[in-house]
Amino acid sequence: MQQINDIRSALKQNAPLIHCITNPISINQCANVILSAGARPMMAEHPEEAAEITKTAGAVMLNLGNLTDVRKQSMLISAAQAKQSGTAFILDICGAACLPTRREYALRLINTSLPTVIKGNYSEIMALADDSYSSTGVDADKKLTLQAVSQSAGELAKKLAAVILASGETDIITDGTSTAYVHNGCAQLGSVTGTGCMQGALCAAYLSAANGFDAAAAASVVFGICGQLAQTQKGSGSFMVNLLDALSTVDGGTIDRLTDITFDKQN
Repeated sequence: MQQINDIRSALKQNAPLIHCITNPISINQCANVILSAGARPMMAEHPEEAAEITKTAGAVMLNLGNLTDVRKQSMLISAAQAKQSGTAFILDICGAACLPTRREYALRLINTSLPTVIKGNYSEIMALADDSYSSTGVDADKKLTLQAVSQSAGELAKKLAAVILASGETDIITDGTSTAYVHNGCAQLGSVTGTGCMQGALCAAYLSAANGFDAAAAASVVFGICGQLAQTQKGSGSFMVNLLDALSTVDGGTIDRLTDITFDKQN
């Protein structure tokens, strides 16, 4: 894996533009995560603007949370432009496990321009891999096992020739050949809304400086470590403030010391 600190240094040196078409529930947090990484966020979602901003971006994030007709149209335009421009992008398939319409739309985006990274929680990745699978709400089914999700994610990665990032208690990153298991993180990340979107935004920023596998693994490690550093007994509001503080101040030595990642190689 490309060194995490090399990726972080490249962002701070180059300050790439990161284009996000995402939901209003977490748009502010996503912009702040990108700023904390040293990149520049642009949240242009109008159909008349999507292609032009995508063309000039270092990387793109498309997030299916809280979909609207306008945002759906813009995402298709952005995905097509990303393909034409060769721009790396991450697709966050939020809600694909509980809403067949979102799963179908995710597949439409994938067919328009294959994302560099496809991100979802365990249930969302399972739903994309198996159209007979479904769950309720946007939270992952706690009954899903690491082994089952890892196998499905690996098969999906091979089928689509994309990197899969399945977020959960242990994040799974796979390209179908190599798999990384990131054990960083904390339960308190689930106590506030939008942390999954924030992780996707960080991955988008890292995609401007690294390949899909390295960017996804690095984002999972750094975001998980910052979650650990942010833990507090004061409550959810203080935790979110601490999380943003950690993302903007965490240093390379702390990342090296706390990184908890293992790798597996498939045939």
